[in-house]
This record gives sequence, structure tokens and C-alpha cells, in this order.
Amino acid sequence: MEELFPKLPLASWIDLLIEWLVDHFEPFFEGIATGLEGFVEGIVVGLGFIPAIIIIILVSLLAWKVCNWKIALFTLIGLFLINNLGYWENMIDTIALVITSVAISIILGIPIGIWASQSETVGKIVTPILDFMQTMPAFVYLLPAIFFFNIGVVPGVVASVIFAMPPTIRLTILGIKQVPEDLIEATQAFGSTTGQKLLKVQLPLALPTIMAGINQSIMLALSMVVIASMVGAPGLGADVYRAVTQLQTGTGFEAGLAIVIIAIILDRLTQNIGKSKKGGTA
Repeated sequence: MEELFPKLPLASWIDLLIEWLVDHFEPFFEGIATGLEGFVEGIVVGLGFIPAIIIIILVSLLAWKVCNWKIALFTLIGLFLINNLGYWENMIDTIALVITSVAISIILGIPIGIWASQSETVGKIVTPILDFMQTMPAFVYLLPAIFFFNIGVVPGVVASVIFAMPPTIRLTILGIKQVPEDLIEATQAFGSTTGQKLLKVQLPLALPTIMAGINQSIMLALSMVVIASMVGAPGLGADVYRAVTQLQTGTGFEAGLAIVIIAIILDRLTQNIGKSKKGGTA
């Protein structure tokens, strides 16, 4: 079998492609890296300028308004615990990485989802790409990211975006396609243009589903913080990774607990924002 079907040099082809991209598009990648580093640093400096107690109170009040007093109390206690354990600054680094990744996922993902929902051809092209993005092990994304952007926060952000973007695209497509056909026919009967139909009918009704996709992107971006720490990304993931390599069970549990608290807070906030949007459109 080996003589009849020699092994394809796929690994060599991929290596050559990466080298070609690095050689010919280095200024482009440097520009992206500089922009992403500046954006993340801006979030870190901005959040770091505000005293921890102010952030804790404001986020707890937001949780009370958006969710309920139980989630607000959990938020208050959880954030106080993170601050007490000494992980506040690293939490800010993690939040900055997640915000940047999710923002890029939304900026790129929602337009792609809208385009794919309106064009069957685009949908057929996008779907296998999303399958590839979601099933490829996240560690693999770090390898080309290191070549393109060196080590640090940028390859972590890029890998997080690739890993976290598919749910936003998929649920944007799903939300728009689930809009009842009779409503679409009614808008067409009144002479609405494609743009009016999309902006005034399809997107408002699809918003709860789109918010669910954003929620999933946030969770996936948070799940990448430990993996991103392997290429030099700062934050709670670095604490977990250091604890694992040094067999510090207690430290690893503390940092992991901080990630869990942030994940629960962000999950409940985005879920309830999606529900409130659904209630508003009903």
C-alpha cells in the first residue's frame, strides 16, 4: 500500500505556506499585532485605573438590573473573593483578552452570518469552514499564530477569535432563517427593500438567537485563556498553567475558581440581556 500510495507531504506544504506568508506579509501581521496589543493594553489601563471596589459595585448593580438579586449577590461575593485572593490584576488581563476576542468575533462574525443567511452559495462555503474551525484542536491554532505574531497576548487573541467565532456566525444564520415566512412575505407585499426587511424585521427578531451565539463565543474565549497562556498571554490562564507545571494544586484551584466565577457572571449577564431583548421584541 505504501508503494502504491506514497504519503502526501502535507506537513511540508503547510510549513512552506506559513513561511511564504511570513516572508511576504510581515508588515501586515506586524500592523495587526500592534493594533491588537494597543487595544488590549488600552482596556487593561482603563480598567486598572478604576478602583476595584468601584468595579465590583458597578458590575453587581448591573447584574441586579439585568438579572436578579441572587446573581447580583453572587457577583458581589465572587469579585470580592477574586480581589481578596490577589488575582484582580490578572483577572483584568483575562477580561481584556476576552473582550478583544469577542469584539472581533462579533465584528467579523455577525456580517458573515448575515451574508451567509442571505446567500445559499455563501452558506455552503461558510459551513465546512466553520466545521473545520470548531473541530480542529485549539492548540494547533497557536503554531501559525506564533510564526505570524511572535509570543505574547496577540497569538492568544488570534487563536481565541478563530476558536470563538463559529457560534456567533452559526446562530446569526440560524436566527435570521428562523424568522417566520409569513412576516417576510408581508414585508415584501408592502414593498420593503432587502435592506429594510433585514434591518427592521429579520435582525430584531433574530436578536435573541444572535445574543445566544455571542454568549457561546464569550464562553469559548474564556476557555482559551489557559491555552493562550502557553504562548505568553497574561492573565488567570498563566496562573493555572504555572500551577500545573509546578504541581501547585492550591494555586491552580484558586486561579481556576476565579475563571469559573468570571464565566458564570458573564454567562448570566449575556443570557439575561438576550432574554430581555426577546421580551422587548415580542
